[in-house]
Amino acid sequence: QLRFVESGGGLVQPGGSLRLSCAASGFVLDEYTIGWFRQPPGKAREGVSCISPRQSTSYLGSVQARFTISRDDAQNTVYLQMNDLRPEDTAVYYCAALFGAASQCLGLGHLVESWGQGSQVTVSS
Repeated sequence: QLRFVESGGGLVQPGGSLRLSCAASGFVLDEYTIGWFRQPPGKAREGVSCISPRQSTSYLGSVQARFTISRDDAQNTVYLQMNDLRPEDTAVYYCAALFGAASQCLGLGHLVESWGQGSQVTVSS
């Protein structure tokens, strides 16, 4: 069964850094574009960053200069390095597998059939 386990979140001060990990099981990760999505408290889920099997990437505009997505298919894991974190980055972060190009991925969260527990990122002010 297709499953993801997100980890690496925590509480940080503004300007701090975190590295999220998305470990996949039950499918071959290297066949899919993988996206990170987040849901701030009281708000809708939004796409943050995506990476294709050929390592093309896309980013939400507000994180593009600060976040870096990467993948290690041998370890069946995708990462999101988050630097210069801001209070508005506070959210539960989720990963998901999608088909298609990374350039289209950020707007495709509604196609994800199920979400895991995610990893909480809290940036204190």
